[in-house]
Amino acid sequence: MKILIIQTKIGMGDMVIYLPYLHAISKKYKKSISILVKENSRAKELLGDDKHIDEIITLDKKMDGISGIFKLSKELKKRKFDKVFIFNSSARYNLIARLAGIKFIEQYPLFRSKDNIVHSAKIFTEDKINEIVSTEPNLIIDKKDSNLDRNFKYICLGVSASGPTKRWDINNYIKLAEELSKKVKCKFYIAGGKKDTDLINKFKQSQVGKNSFSFENLNIKETLQKISDCNLYIGNDTGWAHISVALKVKSITIFCDSPVLAYGRYSNKMITIEPEGEFETTTHDTLGKNKVSFKDVLEESLKLLA
Repeated sequence: MKILIIQTKIGMGDMVIYLPYLHAISKKYKKSISILVKENSRAKELLGDDKHIDEIITLDKKMDGISGIFKLSKELKKRKFDKVFIFNSSARYNLIARLAGIKFIEQYPLFRSKDNIVHSAKIFTEDKINEIVSTEPNLIIDKKDSNLDRNFKYICLGVSASGPTKRWDINNYIKLAEELSKKVKCKFYIAGGKKDTDLINKFKQSQVGKNSFSFENLNIKETLQKISDCNLYIGNDTGWAHISVALKVKSITIFCDSPVLAYGRYSNKMITIEPEGEFETTTHDTLGKNKVSFKDVLEESLKLLA
């Protein structure tokens, strides 16, 4: 049986969150699977070493609109899939699967407008394979020996974010690094890309900058090796946080302006910090980055580094 999974959420974090369900389906059928994803999921870099994945099919703009339905169904038909699991409620993908000649179609209930990303995927997968599935993600990489000096603690600082309202101020990260360095011998990996150059440079120019290394010139696959070496992730709710927990690195994730119940409760590796006055109530409109307690972040960090 040839199996396709359709997962069209955007971003690295979402891709990581769906890993337990991809793996569960692969194990249930005892074979690697194909996945259909969006390019900004960065699946090809994240999952390049994962033997559960046979082929990664990337959606592109030519597959948008009415004509895209027929173009995509034609592409899928060439691959002769027997079964598809559709992790969304879109009638579009249901139609595409039918036009592609896929005989067995499993999908979320059609036209559902809102859901909790983790709960929905877990319930759907367990129902379809008749097995309990852990929500803990496992990002499989071909780990290389880095020969790090283990007299130091290695901390990944997730200073980046998908928007300014989700980003704890860079001065807080600099102050945090300074305070941690007073108690523990630390080196810092700054998780950010080309668009975060200003933030990265500000950190590097600080007193703790000499003990830092940034990711802006690395590809995603290279960053996985660096993060897997870390003792701790501290940072915003962004893809780096979810990658960290999937690499079995403890993660202190700061939720300023995103739903903690959806993105912060699926892994025992993730410790969440929310704005003062918020407890499991943060949403995409919380706007709470200036209400995050520096003291709470520092104390939690020291506890986990002890």
